[in-house]
Amino acid sequence: MNKIVVLDGFTANPGDISWNCFESLGHLKVYDRTPYEFVVERARGYRIAITNKTVFSREIIVALPGLKYIGVIATGYNVVDIDAAREYGVTVTNVPGYSTESVVQAVFAHLMNLTHRVAQHSESAKSGEWVNANDFCYWKGELVELAGKTFGLLGFGAIGQRVAAVASALGMKVICHSRTESKITAAGYEAVSLEELFARSDVLSLNCPLTNDNSGIVNFKHLKLMKSSAFLINTARGGLINEAELAEALNNGIIAGAGVDVLSTEPPKAGNPLLTAKNCYITPHLAWATLEARHRLLKIAYENVESFQRGEPINVVN
Repeated sequence: MNKIVVLDGFTANPGDISWNCFESLGHLKVYDRTPYEFVVERARGYRIAITNKTVFSREIIVALPGLKYIGVIATGYNVVDIDAAREYGVTVTNVPGYSTESVVQAVFAHLMNLTHRVAQHSESAKSGEWVNANDFCYWKGELVELAGKTFGLLGFGAIGQRVAAVASALGMKVICHSRTESKITAAGYEAVSLEELFARSDVLSLNCPLTNDNSGIVNFKHLKLMKSSAFLINTARGGLINEAELAEALNNGIIAGAGVDVLSTEPPKAGNPLLTAKNCYITPHLAWATLEARHRLLKIAYENVESFQRGEPINVVN
């Protein structure tokens, strides 16, 4: 019987989803979290390992000769040394597309919070300001209507395309910058240069993978091109942003606000400048984590393992 170990199951499944389907594939052991120094000890003797963020370096892969499969329960698979896995005959799979709708929803959750100041007004009301108000309503700063505004997208993959559709449904003009310019125009949107994207966007949403070319692309040089009324949304990767320079831009009114679900280091260090930046709202990398998305995540991860065992692996990344 195949032996399957899940090394960091808690984030994807803190107990509200069953692992039973995996038990039908072999002997199953689930750990909530596994520090790097315990990976070899816990994975030794297992043919199949499941990981979310637990790292499989070359050193670890070499130390586990019986390991034949690493299933990453995420879309990104940078936690695995892909070259080493290929060299030692270890199949690596990922789970693409499971969280698209949830991430799109998170983009607009951040945007609605920024434009109607939802969190700010909720705290104001609960603190007693509404109880003591002279009028039936009040608002603490400018509220923004999205219809007619320009929505800019950096990236036009599956998530970016869905974000564009929702922005269009809200009556916004969509402009995009991406390597796949033909897809943008074929979908009926305007393809623009990077500089034009920053300069024209009332809302700029980052929906692209992190690469060597775009690391820190949101920096002071580009932020200075933006409207002082503009909002920035990042549900992609924290490394796209130079966090110190974004904090400076927010604190000095270069742009109006930001909503970010990802930071360069997670969990962040206490001194991360965005944690104290003006009008910056941060969620702890939860855009993907709706119950529905996590059900899909485990279902596809199960199908990946089952297909591997049949000798017909799917979603292979190496």
